[in-house]
Amino acid sequence: MGEAPGRGPRIDALRVHAYTVPTAGPEEDGTLLWDSTTAVVVEVEGGGETGLGYGYADRAAAALVRERLTDAVVGRDALAPGDAWHAMVERVRNLGRPGVGTMAISAVDTALWDLKAKLLGLPLAVLLGMVRDDVAAYGSGGFTNYDDETLRRQIEGWLELGLTAAKLKVGRDDARDRERVAQARAALGPDRVLMVDANGACTVKRALAQAQAFAEHGVSWFEEPVSSDDLDGLRRVSREGPAGMEIAAGEYGHDAIYFRRMLEAGAVDVLQPDATRCGGVTGFLQADALAQAFGRALSAHTAPSLHAHLGCACRQVRHVEYFHDHARLEPMLFDGALRPAAGRLAPDLGRPGLGLELKRADAERFAA
Repeated sequence: MGEAPGRGPRIDALRVHAYTVPTAGPEEDGTLLWDSTTAVVVEVEGGGETGLGYGYADRAAAALVRERLTDAVVGRDALAPGDAWHAMVERVRNLGRPGVGTMAISAVDTALWDLKAKLLGLPLAVLLGMVRDDVAAYGSGGFTNYDDETLRRQIEGWLELGLTAAKLKVGRDDARDRERVAQARAALGPDRVLMVDANGACTVKRALAQAQAFAEHGVSWFEEPVSSDDLDGLRRVSREGPAGMEIAAGEYGHDAIYFRRMLEAGAVDVLQPDATRCGGVTGFLQADALAQAFGRALSAHTAPSLHAHLGCACRQVRHVEYFHDHARLEPMLFDGALRPAAGRLAPDLGRPGLGLELKRADAERFAA
């Protein structure tokens, strides 16, 4: 059991749940096909308050929280989330930190920051030090298995929310992807931002050929054109691709060293940390500091209700991904889930912490 290093209330208990929510239909990107999304939800109690954190992972992450991380956290100072974070990192040393290990830590760390904010009576963005009142959001989905009408309706829905940028998945069929990009441009109009994401499906040469074709339709963002493990390949696409087309990656980053290597390699124009994968709020703040040191922008990957707070507190953040699956799921599981207004996400400053409450009765039917 951990020990409280300071004088704040102790963490009394930790609970974890996994909820698997079916998607509206099968979804596909450049490398995967799926029909459900699992949310791992952590609650921590201390000082008469309950902090809530969540992430998107396999239910194995919930088992790891329950069996390995709970004892590392309970008993520690509820006002010192960094102390618990280091204890959790040490606890997974021999289990493997990347992937499920850090996803489990991320959900707990977010719950600890939410608890601290509630104990102090502050919204999380305010606790972290707001640098803006709201943050831009962009629509994300456009799955490769969508037919033309489904893609068009999705883009129209984003425009109704005031979103001025949209991202679609590519990487399955080059000729078809070029058609889909043209259709997306027609639906968006000439002045809005069009982005694509290959999820690492391409080789360097294939990515460069597609980048040139996409540039004809004003695509200005190419996410993971090649695997994020291929830093030299990312750098080549960035340097040899069309002028004005940014290369983005980093959603699979699990620690500061990962992000530092990516930045040192000059592999990306925009870094994409995901607080549900990179160590929670603590890990995201580390990524923001690195991006500032290297003069790079950040774009928060998915989980919009969480990243809205971080986007308002981290100066390097350009925008937050309003990802279709999570934008659909978060209101199903949480009261207080955020929705864009005039194309931007704004934390509810009338609620402490993340401003989220688990809808227990609604969530229970999805219990994994």
